[in-house]
Amino acid sequence: MSQDYTAARELYLKAAEQRNADAQVNLGVMYEEGKGVRKDLQQAIGWFRKAAEQGYVNAQNSLGVMYRSGEGIPKNVQQAIEWFRKAAKQGNSKAQFSLGYMYYRGEEVREDLQQAAIWVKKAAEQGEPAAQFNLGVMYTRGKGVRRDLQQAVKWYIKCAFTIILLLLSLLINLRG
Repeated sequence: MSQDYTAARELYLKAAEQRNADAQVNLGVMYEEGKGVRKDLQQAIGWFRKAAEQGYVNAQNSLGVMYRSGEGIPKNVQQAIEWFRKAAKQGNSKAQFSLGYMYYRGEEVREDLQQAAIWVKKAAEQGEPAAQFNLGVMYTRGKGVRRDLQQAVKWYIKCAFTIILLLLSLLINLRG
């Protein structure tokens, strides 16, 4: 365990115990990834929940992901939807896409193509590449939206550019 992580944990713990949501999320991430502490998903979930209940959007999305996958917590699709919806309403693009995709696939919830289109489009408009691609698919197939190949091409191109920009950013950071 490095000295930096140990010091960070102590500082985060002091702030988290005083209801600082940023510190609660940071502690949750440390426990989720086992950085500076022994990996403990129960601890991670506990800290994410404290921050999520204060309205911290990234913690809400993290809880949605964990409830959907059953990672460290019993799988509960209704809880996943509840947390994704809270985060999505605050503009979290990952939660918007997750919610939309669940409605689109109808595997874990009742299929609702109108809800799928609403949430996937919100995420796509924020630059979420998976949402951009899937919105293109929806326009191609006419699922949840009116079939419109021009719109499909537009979203496929936006997706491609988004991915290219992400890759360029990664390459630039690799060069240091």
